[in-house]
Amino acid sequence: MFIRKCAAQLYTVRDALKEDYNLVLRRLKEQGWHAVQVSGTHGYTPQQIGSFLRENQLQTAGMHVSISELTDDMAGVIAQARIFNTRDIVVPYLPQEYQNALGYQMFKSHMNALAKKLSAVGYRLSYHNHAFEFATTINGMDALAYLLHPTPDNALLAEIDVYWVKKGGQDPLSYIKTYANRMPIIHLKDMADDEAQSFAEVGTGTIDFLPILRWGEENGVEWYAVEQDTCPRNPLDCLNTSLEHLRTYAAQMTGK
Repeated sequence: MFIRKCAAQLYTVRDALKEDYNLVLRRLKEQGWHAVQVSGTHGYTPQQIGSFLRENQLQTAGMHVSISELTDDMAGVIAQARIFNTRDIVVPYLPQEYQNALGYQMFKSHMNALAKKLSAVGYRLSYHNHAFEFATTINGMDALAYLLHPTPDNALLAEIDVYWVKKGGQDPLSYIKTYANRMPIIHLKDMADDEAQSFAEVGTGTIDFLPILRWGEENGVEWYAVEQDTCPRNPLDCLNTSLEHLRTYAAQMTGK
């Protein structure tokens, strides 16, 4: 069932998590979320967070970890993934020093080495994009397409953020079609119809989500993670608005 595959990305509520992680998860569960995507521990231990997840009967739709953390302490990252009961590890950002042609090539090689080690013990490694990748061209491709190029020898999977694809001047639906069965998790956020192209709740902006969701259901997307980097009101309320619109899309997809 599609709606059970929708997850709240916890970066959205990062400030509230520092105050009371368990209370935030309880509120998300009350809204009707079935899963969250973990992003940072915010002063809590992984064991505490794992306990909160179980208490609130929330699944984990992957976890975001920095490239430095994954490189320096892969065993610790795997231990956290085991506690959170997820097989998906996602690097959410490329450090600025790598944001050039040579840097992307080095990063891709390094990520593939990490991905192969993780795969050997049952975990998947994905990369989450922003818009800066579209500013660099490598081998005739934008840098994101280069990193995620769907060849048999590329072990790095996609976690495409549709907002940032649109911000980078691309059509989200057209762009994701390259990653059929290579994108376990997709990131959803909307773009407001304003000059700043502000972050917006799903279903309130300029991105046409219904065909994206339909494509995802037919092409191997396992989780739909909703993230809103900044919110003009209470982030929990913003996530609830997104979930309400996702329920509407779910009904349209099933014809109800």
